[in-house]
Amino acid sequence: MHHKTPLLSLLAALVLFACSKEEELSPEDLASLEPRGIHEIIAKTVSKPWNGEDFVPGKTGGTWNDVINQDPKSFNLLIAEQDNVTSAVTSYMIDYLVDYDNLTREWKPRAASFEIRPNEAENTLDVIYTLRDDLYWTWYESDRKIKVTSDDIIFWYNEIRGDPQFQSSGYYQQFLEMADGSEAHVDIEKIDDLSFVFHFPRIVAEPLLATNMNVMPRYGYEEAKKQNGVQGTLDIYGVNTDPKLIPSCGKYYLTEYTAGQRMVYKRNANYWEKDSAGVSLPYPEEEILRIIPDENTKYLLFKEGEIESYTSRPEDLDELVNSQQGNGRGAGWGANYTVYNHEGAQGASFWTFNQNPKNSGKPFYEWFTKTEFRQAMSSLLNRDRIINQVYRGLALPKLHFFPENNRFYDEEIRLQYEYDPDRAIQLLSSIGMTRDSSGVMKDRQGRPVEFNLAIQSDSTVANDIASIIADELSRVGIKANIRVVDFQKLVEQLFETWDWESLIMALSGSNLFPSQGSNVWVSSGNLHMWHPRQENPATEWEARVDYLYNEGAYTVDSAKAKVFWDEYQRIILEQCPLIYLARPRGFFALNNRWDQRNVYCDNKSGFQLTHVFLKG
Repeated sequence: MHHKTPLLSLLAALVLFACSKEEELSPEDLASLEPRGIHEIIAKTVSKPWNGEDFVPGKTGGTWNDVINQDPKSFNLLIAEQDNVTSAVTSYMIDYLVDYDNLTREWKPRAASFEIRPNEAENTLDVIYTLRDDLYWTWYESDRKIKVTSDDIIFWYNEIRGDPQFQSSGYYQQFLEMADGSEAHVDIEKIDDLSFVFHFPRIVAEPLLATNMNVMPRYGYEEAKKQNGVQGTLDIYGVNTDPKLIPSCGKYYLTEYTAGQRMVYKRNANYWEKDSAGVSLPYPEEEILRIIPDENTKYLLFKEGEIESYTSRPEDLDELVNSQQGNGRGAGWGANYTVYNHEGAQGASFWTFNQNPKNSGKPFYEWFTKTEFRQAMSSLLNRDRIINQVYRGLALPKLHFFPENNRFYDEEIRLQYEYDPDRAIQLLSSIGMTRDSSGVMKDRQGRPVEFNLAIQSDSTVANDIASIIADELSRVGIKANIRVVDFQKLVEQLFETWDWESLIMALSGSNLFPSQGSNVWVSSGNLHMWHPRQENPATEWEARVDYLYNEGAYTVDSAKAKVFWDEYQRIILEQCPLIYLARPRGFFALNNRWDQRNVYCDNKSGFQLTHVFLKG
């Protein structure tokens, strides 16, 4: 089921593209989409952003049918940090301490309440969490019930996230840079069985962002680490584990897994969250996820009414919208559904270049480490063409670093290297790259400028974008070789081997908070992907970004913090380590057998189905 996405405590998990193979459109085709065709499509869909409305009480019952693209690697919560499918399938069985309301811009209790206590005299800060008294680890078809306590959180914070051998993204959030340049640790301390406190060695602007985490179990993991160390901990709850042995404190139990076929979840009657009438959530008694990698098959299943929802690809949109009940073919085609839309997404996929010195001596390393080269690549990125050909005009260019709902967003701080081939040629010329008599771009040493562009194997949208990029580069004599790579192989290259050249991908999250992504933007981060885990900043601009990130994160006064965050954005947009592409508008279809009063759709929270229930 699609749920309102809780704020991630920034592990910056890798995200798969979805969608579409689209042939290049003629000028006439493009003209037909602007703007009349777009407006006609929007007019036939429902715009329903969430504006703080109360959810109407629902009823339990029914099966929610959905699909996932591939099998999980594990049911282990540590593996979930680096595998988005594992993260998705385990998310049903855990919960976050707190949540962030994008509408009110306020933190709200979830599995725990909180209190923030700054000590301005000593420039320190404490965050006290108190767990709900009705949180339990339980097992499917078992009377066994273990209370969730502060010991679970403390174990996970100290022994899992806090152990560098696990390479957890949460590890980096446990350290703060002090005013004198030294590093200090954010310690956790038990108060009682339900309460614990994080001690910050200095005041930070968003302490909940750094401490919000999933409620993770001590059960199983503690014994595995004691007996078999790091590898033993990573090995537990593998895909061969009987799902009924996996504890849950979330909305569902995993009860069945058949590799390559399906996963079955059953409603957890012990889950704490209830609606206004006192009925426990979620409402569906069962959720079945079929494992289907092919997007065409998924679309067919939705048309036949065998799955409940479908996030549209660009090439499906006309048929999907025009075949709704009342718009076309009639209910026999499975047309009894409603299509929702939201404006351009807050985040976007990006194009990036490997600057890891592990590859020094290779031509691409010499080129990619030059700022002018990256700026030239940005100047060759034809976003309008991508938006029109790949997204059929239903997207917006991503030209700002922070999204609009980040309080430090500034319309004036935007990318200065938009599509301009002549400027790109000038930038390349400034670093000694010129075209020969046959039009081939060569560097100072006479080497043809040629490099690989990796994309995920199951993403036709990425393939379409890469094809456009390669074509635009070819027009100035540069050759980009598109390399289709299995997603898990791509993850391995990013985290372990660093043997890629350039790539297109996306990250979860959208920089809602300026200090999100400590493992991406800070040079020491494990997902500072163009050159991760730097012991010391490799460049002056990265050193400056590190400084600005820290100062902004530690400055509570918004007016003072804005000075740091403004410069921070400008440097990243100037240096182009990641070149953002486009923010696609979202279209989501939902079967009308589900009551739609509690369904909302916007570009802040996504498609919200936390309170969906069957009609009747």
